[in-house]
Amino acid sequence: MAQLGSDLESVRRVFADHGQAHVFAFWDQLDAPARRGYLAQLRRLAPMLPDWVAGRRRAISELTQVKQAQLAPMPVEALPEFGGNEPLRESARLAGEDLLASGRVAILVVAGGQGTRLGFQGPKGAFPVGPLTDRSLFHLQAQKILGLSRKLGKPIPWYVMTSPATDSETRALFRAAGFFGLKPSDVMIFSQDQVPCSDLEGNLILEGCDRVAESPNGHGGSLVALVESGALDDMARRGIDRIFYYQVDNPLIRMADPLLLGLQEIQGAEMACKVIRKRDPQEKVGVLARVDGRAGIVEYTEIQDPEKSQIDSSGELVFWAGNIAIHSFSTGFVRRVAEQADALLPYHASAKQIRQVNSEGQTVAPDEPNGYKLERFVFDALPAADRVSILEVRPSEEFAPIKNAKGKDSPDSVRKELDQQYRDWLSKAGVAVPAGIQVIEIDHEYVDSAEDALTLGVNRIEDAAPMIQGSTGMRV
Repeated sequence: MAQLGSDLESVRRVFADHGQAHVFAFWDQLDAPARRGYLAQLRRLAPMLPDWVAGRRRAISELTQVKQAQLAPMPVEALPEFGGNEPLRESARLAGEDLLASGRVAILVVAGGQGTRLGFQGPKGAFPVGPLTDRSLFHLQAQKILGLSRKLGKPIPWYVMTSPATDSETRALFRAAGFFGLKPSDVMIFSQDQVPCSDLEGNLILEGCDRVAESPNGHGGSLVALVESGALDDMARRGIDRIFYYQVDNPLIRMADPLLLGLQEIQGAEMACKVIRKRDPQEKVGVLARVDGRAGIVEYTEIQDPEKSQIDSSGELVFWAGNIAIHSFSTGFVRRVAEQADALLPYHASAKQIRQVNSEGQTVAPDEPNGYKLERFVFDALPAADRVSILEVRPSEEFAPIKNAKGKDSPDSVRKELDQQYRDWLSKAGVAVPAGIQVIEIDHEYVDSAEDALTLGVNRIEDAAPMIQGSTGMRV
């Protein structure tokens, strides 16, 4: 599309040509500052309208399509208790440690979400998760990076993807916390893009008389944002060619896990994934599988019987490799996918309740879904990879996301899982925990595994303070 000028009428024509002339419905009621701000948004959106229209149409059509894909299980490096190759795991671990030691690895956290479902105002990464303290998710994860950097004798850069809704608060939080002890030059914060929202008929939704409703473009938008923000170029300048990817809501993350990185390296894969073993076919988690001959994710809503409940000769589910959104990418692969994002990372639509203006120009909150938000999914990159490595891990050791306010995957349940992990580490290291201690919290800069606990050289939890704290109650 030709470069848009500043002329109002040229912008009007673009929206009219795509059936969206209604975005100017309240133009005459706006004052000069509101018009300037609104026109700036419309200028930004106008060039993306053709791709948005096509992407929305495809995403909506997929909601009603019954997929008839051929499914087959993917090869997975299973846990040792399920027949995994322990020598291969050790070789992979050493290869991953070499990658880290040579400075070829960056860490990417997807942190654009807000804590509204948890009753928390602010970026989800700021949510307090420490069993004893108010240590946030960001703080805990920074501790892990600090500890790993200390072991390596060099920093590991941390790339933090926000969204427009969380970007300024996240930056302010990092500044106020002194970047949690990390060097500011080794932390790059950047924002993902937004996508316009439409009503059920395909019309852009106005959330105000002077604003088109937009929403973040999903975790798949991270691959595009790495390129557009300059983060991928920054990695290249640092000699980095591997990206360890995770989502901010998982405090059990094994940061920059050398086992995953090394397995990808040994197998010559462009993308690697961690999975957990599904035990119940009804469990609501997508599975990695071959989909029409290529690696992919089959959502739990898409896989049907007989595949969903199919059992192999050992009594295990055939399609058991549950996706937990922990990946490793080669930087070359990320750049290739980002350059072909419209083809390789198609939009997915979800019906939502979206605030919009009524005919009188008043913003109202609907009681039921009135439109669609569009998102890209990072795992849609899987079919484009020349090779994919898949590693099974234990959820008790690596996966406890905070998703819900109460019950499973809630702050309370996750704090209990953290406490249990700490107790397991100390038990394996022979560190005694007094019977009266109900809750434990560990500083991950110094202890992030049973092996780290062993290096402390102590026999009692009291001798490891303040790195290890214990209490008879939940909070101090």
